[in-house]
Amino acid sequence: MRKPFVAGNWKMNTSRGEAIKLAEAIKKQVGELDDVEVGLCPPFVYLDAVAEAIRGSNIRLGAQNLYTEPAGAFTGEVSGPMLKDIGCQYVIVGHSERRHVLGEPDELVANKVRAAFAAGLLPILCVGETRQEREDKHTEEVVRRHIFSGFSGLDREQAAQVVIAYEPVWAIGTGLTATPGEAQQVHRFIRELLTEMFDADLAESVRIQYGGSVKPKNAYELMAQKDIDGALVGGASLKVDSFVQIVGEGARAAEGSC
Repeated sequence: MRKPFVAGNWKMNTSRGEAIKLAEAIKKQVGELDDVEVGLCPPFVYLDAVAEAIRGSNIRLGAQNLYTEPAGAFTGEVSGPMLKDIGCQYVIVGHSERRHVLGEPDELVANKVRAAFAAGLLPILCVGETRQEREDKHTEEVVRRHIFSGFSGLDREQAAQVVIAYEPVWAIGTGLTATPGEAQQVHRFIRELLTEMFDADLAESVRIQYGGSVKPKNAYELMAQKDIDGALVGGASLKVDSFVQIVGEGARAAEGSC
């Protein structure tokens, strides 16, 4: 049974005070949950403050990115060992904004996945197609490329620990959302790819989140799908009530699948 994982990606938002207040409020309401894993991914500069705010709870701390090298003359970058040292357990890798706004190629994303494992972090590997790629019916081609590249060089034990986030680029921050059926179809395709690369047992064990304008009103219907194991939440994770409701819908979806 795959435990749902709902993670909030705060992106480049909040002040230090706002980050602490948000984290404390989320901890108060869902910090003791055990049937859904909850994660918070604040900006780098507030990781220490959020780590302290969620201390003693079941909430996991994640970062939004990392560099491929553990140390060195890389001005402005943040390494995996630094993130591990500050208390991170997860790190988002290959988010669409890194791929499409900042130009990160597949090879760099794959190197970051390996760097995360080298530092003792678990990667949340983001995959997904643009609107044009979807309209051109290239969704499966793009997702295949992202998965095969992102998992390259991983052994079976590492592969089993990767969290995948399918996030159609056209649905991120746009208010558009893949229908539950559309999302389920891609999630099932991803499991078929993992079966092809490894085996069916591993494919069935890997958690695949959905990301892309997830809100309380659509969260249950998405997470109730057979192959959707939670959500990577953007804008709605910046509002306590919205994020907590999404976490609650993840718990309800998990209960219904038992």
